[in-house]
Amino acid sequence: MKLTLRVWRQQNADADGTMSTYEVDGISSDMSFLEMLDLLNERLILSGEDPVAFDHDCREGICGACSLVINGDAHGPERTTTCQLHMRSFEDGDTIDIEPWRAAAFPVIKDLVVDRSAFDRIIQAGGYVTAPTGSAPEAHATAVPKADADFAFEHAECIGCGACVAACPNGAAMLFTSAKINHLNVLPQGAPERETRVLDMVAQMDEEGFGGCTLTGECATACPKGIPLMSITGMNREWLRATRKAGKR
Repeated sequence: MKLTLRVWRQQNADADGTMSTYEVDGISSDMSFLEMLDLLNERLILSGEDPVAFDHDCREGICGACSLVINGDAHGPERTTTCQLHMRSFEDGDTIDIEPWRAAAFPVIKDLVVDRSAFDRIIQAGGYVTAPTGSAPEAHATAVPKADADFAFEHAECIGCGACVAACPNGAAMLFTSAKINHLNVLPQGAPERETRVLDMVAQMDEEGFGGCTLTGECATACPKGIPLMSITGMNREWLRATRKAGKR
């Protein structure tokens, strides 16, 4: 395959960025999208040019690091992570635009790499449980109804990639935050922090400068792990519950 790549290049957060065009041939349809970028970078290095900076880690669709907007879609044309997107999803001769996540809360570090530490701070605000130290408890000591367990597992699949933010026209982080809140709030282990968790995490989300949610649904459409849009409704319900309870104290 031979492709024309239009790649966003930006030296640092303070520099102006621009789209640079590269012609790349010898691409196998079995390559992943990141392997194709590796091929581009090998050729740039050999020619003495600065390679394209892009984020990656596991390359197995687990870590959420591979954050790219491909032809206007978060993670590209398939509902998967960029590292699991293969070049057979494109046609020989295609022109592909490759950009970083676009959100005020995700400033560009260099080229296609953005700073997603805002997600870390949301987690730090309440995405944990208080558990006693010592030996592990008996696995069946705390009974969890199957419906609750299934609900928790569904939300635990969130890998924090940020596709929901990149796809949202408002740059909202509601789907990510709701997944982390609902995952823990439904379990008995998360009960002690149930109210403070949702209040603190939502407050931190707002402080980070993410946009407001208008339920356009683009977040759930782009999510490679299928976190449902109703997750946001669940978080809103938890937030109202916690707010009312705090007001009665």
